[in-house]
Amino acid sequence: MNYMELIEQRHSVRQYKDKMIEVEKRKELDSLCRFINKKAQMNIQILYDEPTCFDNILAHYGKFSGVKNYIALVGPKSKDLDEKAGYYGEMLVLKAQELGLNTCWVALTHGKSKAKVNRNEKQVLVIALGYGEHQGISHKSKKIDVDNNEPQWYLDGIKAAYLAPTAMNQQKFIIQKKNNEVSIVAKKGMYTKVDLGIVKYHFEVVSKHEVRNAI
Repeated sequence: MNYMELIEQRHSVRQYKDKMIEVEKRKELDSLCRFINKKAQMNIQILYDEPTCFDNILAHYGKFSGVKNYIALVGPKSKDLDEKAGYYGEMLVLKAQELGLNTCWVALTHGKSKAKVNRNEKQVLVIALGYGEHQGISHKSKKIDVDNNEPQWYLDGIKAAYLAPTAMNQQKFIIQKKNNEVSIVAKKGMYTKVDLGIVKYHFEVVSKHEVRNAI
């Protein structure tokens, strides 16, 4: 399965089955997590069999149920931490999708996570993880207004970018291309820098072209 297929099939899921993630799948996710932390100097942690983070009023308000595994996006405080959390968090999300698991980006509707956050670090948000009760549903995206005479790699990257999950499905980003160089910038809004990281990862992994202002 290629990345575009994973992106198209992956949807946010809030209700999860009482089913443990197998050891082999944990090993694959943990291996990718270690790679990311070393490459990006992050402290992302995957917590398995830990139900307390989503066993509270906030999680119930967010319609979450059965969440016993989650990814805590933690890293050193910096101006680009939110963007890095989005970029590398989505890398883990698509790996989970490839392994037959479901996910959901969660900003506020969860309790205190069990992740270890050092004094100079910050937890940006968490990602629910596990076997969903369903596969989720797609959300309407903005119409893509791009000249079809553009190169195929760019058209593919644009399509992948507009399928990226964003906070409240707001899609507050702008993609520009000049002399085959692509830049993506975030508009103002809640968690738009996290969204920016997700969008950049989608564009790069599908188009195989690096975004000029990539992290």
